[in-house]
Amino acid sequence: MIRHGGQLSLLRHRFPDAPEPLIDLSTGINPFPYPVPPIPETAYTRLPEPVHIRALKEAAAAAYGARDPDLIAVAPGTQILISSLPRIFPAERVVVRSPAYGEFAAAWDAAGATVVEDAGIEALEEGDVAILCNPNNPDGRRLAPETLRQLQARRARAGGRLIVDEAFAEFSEAELSIVPAVPQPGMTVLRSFGKAYGLAGMRLGFLIAEPDIARQVEEALGPWPVSGMVIHVAVAALGDEGWREEMKKRLALASERLDTLLSSRGLEAVGRTSLFRLVRHDDAPAIAVALGRAGILVRDFPERPDWLRFGVPPDGVAWVRLESALAKALPG
Repeated sequence: MIRHGGQLSLLRHRFPDAPEPLIDLSTGINPFPYPVPPIPETAYTRLPEPVHIRALKEAAAAAYGARDPDLIAVAPGTQILISSLPRIFPAERVVVRSPAYGEFAAAWDAAGATVVEDAGIEALEEGDVAILCNPNNPDGRRLAPETLRQLQARRARAGGRLIVDEAFAEFSEAELSIVPAVPQPGMTVLRSFGKAYGLAGMRLGFLIAEPDIARQVEEALGPWPVSGMVIHVAVAALGDEGWREEMKKRLALASERLDTLLSSRGLEAVGRTSLFRLVRHDDAPAIAVALGRAGILVRDFPERPDWLRFGVPPDGVAWVRLESALAKALPG
């Protein structure tokens, strides 16, 4: 099993005396959730109809810059899409630009593919399928959309496919999105609704690819891939351009404050997106433990024990507690 962020129950088990409420800075989920609108009773009592799924796809196409709603498949979160990719695109050799979200390599390995994890962009020229996150999770590395278009144009000549996870291509990183290039042959994009809108528990994600691929995914997931409640909230949120613009500014200010705090304690910046900061310190494991005792969960990396990832604190109380805990963990 791959260890993910967000497991506050494990933090409580490990540090039973940690103060409440526990603060989760480990996930990269927007700490300022979209205000959920009133949900009509019919969203609970009736099955979603094709027209409702269509409305959701149209809202997603407009928000993400897709040329046509028919390029989009709706799913209950991008994780189920990642797990399904080896069945959608059978491959013998898969290249994942590393470090990356660990579920990609795990899914393809379980399907029997040869998985190559490589940090260089040159490696993405190879393999039946190449996968990258843009911006990258966890280090925030990014590639320009034109670079990805040209990369896939070369790969497509040999029938190769490029899968781009854009879970963090939101707010200040929205210009990185390759979605407007679809349906470029062999290009597939994953988009996560929950991270950007701070509603991860709703479980909603999108696959954007050629129309026949989108239809194949829809057929595999069946007629009711998400609930009526999810559709109602997501259509409103995806259509709210004003909220996205205000959130871009709010996250920029909060991120600057987080940068200042982390650097003041000697934590070296490694990478960033609007929703997280990755830092380096030789005593990172001890810092994570000290924060855990203070009831604050950050993301550590066993494969890179000098790294820590911090999400944006959600409120004034969380800021005070983080500042205090870091001051104790890294005095002077």
